[in-house]
Amino acid sequence: MDSDALYYSLDLVSGNGLILTPEQRAALQTSLVILKRNYKLKRVLFWGRIWGIRSDYFIAQGVGEDEMTDKKSLYSLNCMDWHLLPPATEVLIAEVEVAAKGCFMGDPSHMYEHTEIKQQGEGDEAVEEEVTVKVNEEKRLAVTVFTIDKEVAVVPRGAYIKNPRGRVQTNHSFRGLNPSEAAKLRNYLHFSEPSNLKKKSILEMADLNPSIDFLDPLNEDIPKGSWSLQLEQGGRVCMIRSLLWHGLTFFHVPMTPHHGYIYTGDGLKNLSLPFML
Repeated sequence: MDSDALYYSLDLVSGNGLILTPEQRAALQTSLVILKRNYKLKRVLFWGRIWGIRSDYFIAQGVGEDEMTDKKSLYSLNCMDWHLLPPATEVLIAEVEVAAKGCFMGDPSHMYEHTEIKQQGEGDEAVEEEVTVKVNEEKRLAVTVFTIDKEVAVVPRGAYIKNPRGRVQTNHSFRGLNPSEAAKLRNYLHFSEPSNLKKKSILEMADLNPSIDFLDPLNEDIPKGSWSLQLEQGGRVCMIRSLLWHGLTFFHVPMTPHHGYIYTGDGLKNLSLPFML
């Protein structure tokens, strides 16, 4: 959610239990302005909160020229002091998947370790070797934020456009979905690199507008039923919740450009979802 409309956005999602104390709100309102100035960012978003056993992580994101790919993720333990998260490389993602399990501790320096026996060589020359993978919680946090964004970040159709240079930017002419459009899951898109779109035939893409239909719609997700869409407050607000990542809530006020998403949860993926549907 955009930090410029932080209080308004937090009030919209407060009915879902996504609340902050008055002290945390005030600290965020001040520190995010300073963060935007210090890092020379185009926009700053309050991404959400990941619970830890000792303390919670508050996450913010800074946006540059490209709204989708030019992002910096930062974390804070007190809503005032922010620390830059490392980029989630393929190597780091693989290490975290192997070593980091269970709940977050709330300590960025906490070290996760995983030891396994690997066989080197073949036949009579095969030798068993003990391999230990170590990764700290700060790196795990970076991978978790990246993965949640990749899998369940949501935007309304038309809210962003791709310019001739290939950059994704805010569509300033977007005035919101009408109430009828807002009630349909196909009008909401994944805000990440598309995968299903590349598999479509030329005939299937004939009715698409390349400037706004460059992302995957939510209704094509597998398994079906991994999203819950509801119109609340008498139809004045659309809420979409992810069942894959519990705690991810997207909101949109129809007939206005206001939209955003916030994550508040334990940072653990619901791997049992296919068996629950």
